[in-house]
Amino acid sequence: MELFGEQKRCLDGLVESIEQLGGRVEIGKLEQIAELIIQTMRGPWRYFHTSEHIFEVGGSVDAIEVLAALFHDLVYVQVDQGVSFNISSALCPFVKEVRSQLVIRDETELPNDVMYHLVACVFGFVPGKTLSPFAGQNEFLSAVIAAKSLEPFLPASAIAEIAACIEATIPFRAVSPSGLSAIELLHQRLVSVNRDFDFGWTDAKTAEIVKRSVRLANRDVENFASPNSSNFLDNTWNLMPETNHELSNVNSYTVAGYRKSLQKMEGFLNFLKPELVFQQFLQEPDDETYANMIAQTRKNIAVAKLYLGIKLITIAILEALSYRLGRDIPLSTMMGELRAPGFKTSVLEDYLPNRQIAYPLESQLEKEVLDILAIGRNQESPYDIKNSPVATFIIKSIGFAETENFLKKAQDFFAGDISSEEFLSYCAPDIIETISSGVMKLFDSRKMALGKVKLAHQTVS
Repeated sequence: MELFGEQKRCLDGLVESIEQLGGRVEIGKLEQIAELIIQTMRGPWRYFHTSEHIFEVGGSVDAIEVLAALFHDLVYVQVDQGVSFNISSALCPFVKEVRSQLVIRDETELPNDVMYHLVACVFGFVPGKTLSPFAGQNEFLSAVIAAKSLEPFLPASAIAEIAACIEATIPFRAVSPSGLSAIELLHQRLVSVNRDFDFGWTDAKTAEIVKRSVRLANRDVENFASPNSSNFLDNTWNLMPETNHELSNVNSYTVAGYRKSLQKMEGFLNFLKPELVFQQFLQEPDDETYANMIAQTRKNIAVAKLYLGIKLITIAILEALSYRLGRDIPLSTMMGELRAPGFKTSVLEDYLPNRQIAYPLESQLEKEVLDILAIGRNQESPYDIKNSPVATFIIKSIGFAETENFLKKAQDFFAGDISSEEFLSYCAPDIIETISSGVMKLFDSRKMALGKVKLAHQTVS
């Protein structure tokens, strides 16, 4: 079978890496694995965790890193709404579903499988454990598939190193009650794995395995430390539809559906501590590099939180206005459809004035956020425009100093603590009047467009 594109790139990565590690290459079987990986990464809701992502994370230098990256996102239950049919059969001997949660089988049910036992020891997971999507479930199951897939081609010690890399990609873990970081706990478990499986690793070798795991894990989240905040927001916008599947229905998702996706992301970023994004072990990376990564992450999160806060204020106004029409109004009804090539449809921004900034900007953060709102993120996304003309109009009108109080009122409205009309009464009347007038003009433009069709029909008749 001749492979092309992503599958060929995946197969080449498998073959070259296994050869570098002195393993056995069987092209036919590796072609099947490449097809399995790429098919899974092309799932309908994968916008960020795609095949391009696994190639970027793996790099091209270290064979263990390449192999770990190819498998590390294979299972993503929240995104795929379950486990892909093509890979579920490989996991059934080891996990079962109990009340909609995945649970590791009891000791009496588990088969005597060396590869499974090895991965469980690397992760520190025990029989009967309930798996959590936010505490290593996806990474653990991905590592089990990696181990079972690569078992015919590589020694167990190499597979343990691959599993360690995948374990390190479990994100955003706080320091344990014992005061050890997640990566330090991984090191402890690898010392035990080396002893129990008699791999013969030296202390220096074990430390290098952990350092490599840190390199891969940090590459997996490197967009958090992007020197350009707009690039970070591009990735954020790619992540949103993965767990908010309504957004994949372009031009038909509701105002509330879009708002909920913004709320989820804003809530996550408010909870996230920059210190938990990247990992460090024995000067990998060195202190200066690590400090710079944390500082850039803190800056990017600050930009994203302010940006999302303003987007939430904007969507709150549009949602409150939409309640005058109904409860499940598509966002495109209020703002116009996303413009497609060759079609010139009216959109809400056509009817908004180009307002000057009413209040002077007080920080570089405010300037950067206003630029991203007005000019746009770097990339268009399939479900949203990259700039934010309505949000730009609002923030130029109310100023950044008001955003915190305004956002609290918006959140009261979202929670049902105040009505839509109470929320609108809190907003400056001229802003509400301008936006509602713009929506009405948008409706009028549709009415006129339909009238032209009617007129043309009468002429033909």
